[in-house]
Parts: sequence; C-alpha cells; structure tokens
Amino acid sequence: MFSPEGPSLRELAVQALSSVERGYDLLAPKFDHTPFRTPDSVLDAVARALDRIGPFDAGLDLCCGTGAGVGVLTRVCRKSVTGVDFSAGMLAVARERTRTEGPRVDWVRADARALPFAPAFDLVVSFGAFGHFLPRELPGLFAQVHSVLRPGGCFVFPVVAPPRPTSPVYWMLLGFDVVMRVRNAVWRPPFVMYYRAFRLGDVRRELGDAGFDVDLHALPEFGQLPDGSPRVRMVVAHRRAA
Repeated sequence: MFSPEGPSLRELAVQALSSVERGYDLLAPKFDHTPFRTPDSVLDAVARALDRIGPFDAGLDLCCGTGAGVGVLTRVCRKSVTGVDFSAGMLAVARERTRTEGPRVDWVRADARALPFAPAFDLVVSFGAFGHFLPRELPGLFAQVHSVLRPGGCFVFPVVAPPRPTSPVYWMLLGFDVVMRVRNAVWRPPFVMYYRAFRLGDVRRELGDAGFDVDLHALPEFGQLPDGSPRVRMVVAHRRAA
C-alpha cells in the first residue's frame, strides 16, 4: 500500500497515537506517497467535470492537505484559489510543492468547522476529508461551506460507491473503523478517521437542510457497477439564492 518513500510502520504508529492535527503535521512530508492522497485519476476526472459546468472565478479547497485539490482549482478558476487546512505541516508542504502560473493561490490555516471567510467563493471542493468529521458534525460543516459561497455557488466532492459486503475492501474498511473506534475508546486525544461514516443518503439530506440543491454527476471514467450505477459520482451542491 505504501511506496518506499512513504512513512514507516513506526511513523504510522506515532501518527495514529497523536491528535488528528499533530498526526498530519508528522505525516505531511510523506503524505503524497501514501494511499490516503486522492489519486490523480479522480482529481483529473473532477477537473474535467468542473470544466463542463464552469467557469468559476474564486475557488476554495476545504481541508486541502498538501494541495492536490488546489491543483484542480487552478485548472478551472480564473481569478483566485485558496487552500484551507488546520495542519500547519500539510500547508507547509503544499506551499512548497504547488507551482502554478494561473490564478493567485493563498494558503490559510483554519478549522473547516469555523471558516474565516466572507461569502467570496464560487466553488468549494473537498477530496477525502470527510472521514475526519463525525456524522453529528456534518450540519455545522455544511453550514460553514454555505456561509462562504456566493449565492448560486457550488460545493463539489467525489464519492465512491460503497463496496459490497462480499468484497474484501468492505471488510478491510470495516476492520479499520473498528480498530479506530477501539483506539479512541482507550486513548486520548482521539483520532477521528472513519471510512464508513459518510453515507450519501444522509449527506444529501444534510446538504438540503443547510440550504443546498443537490445534483449527482456520474464520472464515466470509472465505469459502472453490475447493477448499472456509477462507481464514482460527483456531488454538486448549489447554494440556493435565498
């Protein structure tokens, strides 16, 4: 799962026994060599889909990590791009590795649950961050996104179809979540990272309650499941005008 440039088992253990913020500060220099980084194939597919529904002026990458999503935004935004994350270590790597000749890029350290922005963005994206939020935190998180979007702006993120119970991936993710829950029951500070807590039906309802109209766009690059449903979708939540 990890390249030779990725973290060692000991480094992963230290991260897992830290807080979320401290853990990502430690992991940041090697994060791009782990399976936790969103694959380029997903980033490229989202960029192509956004190009079809744009254009956009100002974009925000929510929980930007080392800046992979910022690279998507620089392809589809004309004026400015902002990456926000609460890990100083991840932001430091993002600043160092992100090079662009397109729109201006700014980096802001902040908690996604308390965003320090006015409604100045046409587009907010997020990649792979929702496992760090408990289901009860989603209403507040989506309210924050709503508050920084201009009327009619979009909140966009990809979602992968959940694996079937007959799949080895299903049991791997279930086992990971069980281990994390046991860890958080016996160790402090907690490290919130649950792969199976983000359910599309619940997310659509919470987005609607937060003031969004929600559309689902299939990403055809990833094909279909045996029942004909897409393997990967892109959620496009439009902030209502009023």
